[in-house]
Amino acid sequence: MKRVLFIDRDGTILVEPEDEQIDSFDKFQFVDGVIRNLYFIRKHLDFEFVMVSNQDGLGTDAYPEEDFWPTHNLMLQTLKGEGIEFDDMFIDRSFPEDNLPTRKPGTAMLTKYINGDYDLQNSFVIGDRVTDKILADNLGCKALILSDQMSWDKIAEILFAGERTAEVRRTTKETDIQIKFCLDGTGKADIDTGVGFFDHMLEQIAKHGNTDLFVRVKGDLNVDEHHTIEDTGIALGECLAEALADKRGIERYGFTLPMDDCLCQVAIDFGGRPWLVWDAEFKREKIGDMPTEMFFHFFKSFSDAAKINLNIKAEGLNEHHKIEGIFKALARTLKMAVKRDIYNYQLPSTKGLL
Repeated sequence: MKRVLFIDRDGTILVEPEDEQIDSFDKFQFVDGVIRNLYFIRKHLDFEFVMVSNQDGLGTDAYPEEDFWPTHNLMLQTLKGEGIEFDDMFIDRSFPEDNLPTRKPGTAMLTKYINGDYDLQNSFVIGDRVTDKILADNLGCKALILSDQMSWDKIAEILFAGERTAEVRRTTKETDIQIKFCLDGTGKADIDTGVGFFDHMLEQIAKHGNTDLFVRVKGDLNVDEHHTIEDTGIALGECLAEALADKRGIERYGFTLPMDDCLCQVAIDFGGRPWLVWDAEFKREKIGDMPTEMFFHFFKSFSDAAKINLNIKAEGLNEHHKIEGIFKALARTLKMAVKRDIYNYQLPSTKGLL
């Protein structure tokens, strides 16, 4: 079955001007990275390219067709010259108030794909608006919406190498843990471990690492926090290892981060050999509701389960700043080390295995 990329035009291929009308050549500008990445996708993958666009009022007295087609044709000719051609195009010219089923996010123009021999579950809508996401939902396919976190480089990476997600459920007599981890996320965090300060620290991994992290923990907090924190580290490490899979194309290494009076360093290696170097001392017994002795246990459990080498060092006066700086540095280190280069999609090792 054939897969399809349903690609929006304005705001996705061409930069959309403030008046939302690309009706003159001085408004003609390609979105950053679109040509390079569309060519890469066309060359290496088997998607059909289908343009789906709303162009208000084209062909009416208010907006004659000739105001539109010169820039549209220039776009098509430019793309064709770079090896990029569309298999089909669907451009709805109605106004929003007409409320026609042909207008996105309606699917009336796309019945051949709904009723035909197409793998819509593994197809994508690529756009820049909420209506593009709704169109994907209506078609039963996935959506990649351009944003500060979702560039054309990231879109090509996900299409070529897949979105790195994993889910782990770890249940013992002491804890019941569910974690969902997406390395190619946008910084969303939904965390509840029962230990407030620990939740705040885990949120730093999502926010500063541009990952999406969901954590639910039911632990024996009536005993103490030890099992909850340690087992969460194990489950998170397992989730990271599963999401990375064969690690092909990643940078592998990664961060020194100052936070007020503190300097925190976290170095990482996804070499497959777990090791933790811990050089951080805390004089307080607890920060919030989290025992400071558990910081080492968390990172040891995490590094062992993820099979990574972690070297952590922190110096400073404020205990809260110190541990928060460590978690933020970890997040930035992960972001750096898991970054993929699909143009050099090789294993970063002379051994041939990580």
